[in-house]
Amino acid sequence: MGQRQIPCMLMRGGTSKGPFFDLRDLPADSRLRDKILLRVMGSPDPRQIDGLGGAETVTSKVVMVEPSKRPGIDVDYLFAQVDIEGPIVDTSPPCGNMMAGVGPFALERGMVAVSGEETRVMIYNVNTKTVIETIVQTPNGTVEYEGPTAISGVPGKAAPLLMNLFDQDGGKTGKLFPTGKRREKISSIEVSLLDAGTVLMLVKASELGMNGYEDRTFFEENPTLVARIEALRREAGKRIGFGDVTDSVLPRIGILSPACANGAIKSQYLTPHTLHASHAVSGAICISTAAKIPGTVASDIAKVSDALSETVVIEHPSGIIDVKLELAKNGDDWTIVKAGTLRTVRKLMDGAVFVPESLFGDG
Repeated sequence: MGQRQIPCMLMRGGTSKGPFFDLRDLPADSRLRDKILLRVMGSPDPRQIDGLGGAETVTSKVVMVEPSKRPGIDVDYLFAQVDIEGPIVDTSPPCGNMMAGVGPFALERGMVAVSGEETRVMIYNVNTKTVIETIVQTPNGTVEYEGPTAISGVPGKAAPLLMNLFDQDGGKTGKLFPTGKRREKISSIEVSLLDAGTVLMLVKASELGMNGYEDRTFFEENPTLVARIEALRREAGKRIGFGDVTDSVLPRIGILSPACANGAIKSQYLTPHTLHASHAVSGAICISTAAKIPGTVASDIAKVSDALSETVVIEHPSGIIDVKLELAKNGDDWTIVKAGTLRTVRKLMDGAVFVPESLFGDG
């Protein structure tokens, strides 16, 4: 029946990578759209050899963008995590790293006009129903990708891109603490369940018999421990109200330990079944928030001040990620006013991806 071309831009956003689409170029029917995205990425297949996926969680991601009709918003952004080994396209989580590419992509596609040496792009995240401000370097009327900024987990340097994320608490559940507790026990293990930037189950490494500095090989060679962590995650999903999270990446997992350098805390971030090579932006917002609020498992070991505004430095397997966090407190209630972080982006390819014409039918 032939192949159909879909315009596509391949971009690195922060420490992740994947194709960016104009949402209007994809079917409105989410069922058909998911079939196409699975074919685009080459899933399900552990090598993703027949698609654009890179056989890693951080390289099996898709971004879809379109002009927004919302007041004060330039574009709407929908993120999809494409499973590698199963036919699953999950649009429940956000991705702060890939989000960094939304502003440059919108400018490249003419959805937003360049406004000077720097261009402000206001983004609505459909996944979490939150707003993000990005500041893109645009000297000479075009997006500048080259620059002096380095981020952990990415070789070389690039132009800085500032992201300010607003109202990050309760994006998926409506509450910063979905169960109403700052800590609780699951199978005798103390955890904190938070919805801040993303939904996380936070647990101390020591509670799992770990030191907090284990690498990816350790997790691959200890399936019994991984199964135990997954059982905790599934129970956390039920308590949060998500039901059976077997086929969902939420809640994700942050395994926490004391910082070993000059950071506030160390995090091993699971996505949720493999160790992230560096760290998710959304996860960093969640962990930094937990570090600042007394009573969470993170607050037990984090080195932070009592100030409502602070830059929290999180150590991870590839280095650090820092979050400039601004909180508000009213009695026992905490809210996130703003969370800022610096990322870099690179445009890798611009063209079209080919998929079978039959995928656009009713099949």
